[in-house]
Amino acid sequence: MAKIIINRDNFYHNLNQIALKTGSKEKISIVLKDNAYGHGLETMASLASEFGLTHAVVRNLKEADRIREKFDDILVLGDRAVPDKQCVFTLNSLEDIARAKPGARVELKVDTGMHRNGIAMDEVGDALKQIGARQLELVGVMTHFRAADEMGSAFFWQKKRFESVKAKVRSAGFSDIRFHSHNSAAILRSGSFDEDLVRVGIAAYGYDELPDPFTPTPLKPVMQLVASKVATRRLKKGERVGYGGDFAAPRDMTVSTYDLGYGDGWCRGNTFAPFVTAEGLPILGRVSMDFISVESEKDEIVVFNDAQDAAKQLGTISYEVMTALSKDIERVVV
Repeated sequence: MAKIIINRDNFYHNLNQIALKTGSKEKISIVLKDNAYGHGLETMASLASEFGLTHAVVRNLKEADRIREKFDDILVLGDRAVPDKQCVFTLNSLEDIARAKPGARVELKVDTGMHRNGIAMDEVGDALKQIGARQLELVGVMTHFRAADEMGSAFFWQKKRFESVKAKVRSAGFSDIRFHSHNSAAILRSGSFDEDLVRVGIAAYGYDELPDPFTPTPLKPVMQLVASKVATRRLKKGERVGYGGDFAAPRDMTVSTYDLGYGDGWCRGNTFAPFVTAEGLPILGRVSMDFISVESEKDEIVVFNDAQDAAKQLGTISYEVMTALSKDIERVVV
């Protein structure tokens, strides 16, 4: 059966690189949403906990419930805020404040320019009053950068706007709360770090998505996708493979099917610009729901060991390649 190999040493190497920038692993909040970017929620939670991380970020309370025993503090990006000693809930709008249950621990997200989620900057004062009126415990204030992985002034513009938000919160009488804005791209490009947390996602899993002008951080991919052989056959020159017979053997050759397909979350791709595996093996013909065909007799083949490289072939980004992989594929830690 296909499997995903998780490299523990590479994961810890990446976390060490982030800790060098934050000055402390206590300031790293590992983003585990969406099945830990496809790596396996419980698997990566266990490894992060063993490394010594105490903060995590998840998408919803259902994910939080699966990793509670691993962390002291879990930031929930979605879901209604309810009283919970371990979880802190993100408030993305004034409506979220109105829906929150009294006694809930919350973080106020402020829209400083991405215009996706968060309280508008001119709503901050009203939001803080409503948080007090609803008897909610404000734990932190956060924002998200829209272009930290791009050249230009947008990153610095948002940073400046968030500084004004911090001042407004402090002047409203709130103290002993945490402020954080940095995602992976922001911390990788920053020469200094003075906030309370960094929300690290893609960098922890081995990818520096910054363009060339930035000094690269030496990260190592954590995930390797491996497929297992199902059957082998000898093809004569001219015989065709798979649905539609898009691939015709240019010569006599040995072809095997392997247990990976779009039913497992692998991209169907383009038959006429075939994906080439990490071992230099082109996929022959169309990807099926459960199978791919390649010229090999090996019991296992490495489909990819670098999601960035795979994404370039597939015309997408590493995030999509990894998060699309089925939760049912076995994750094996080495």
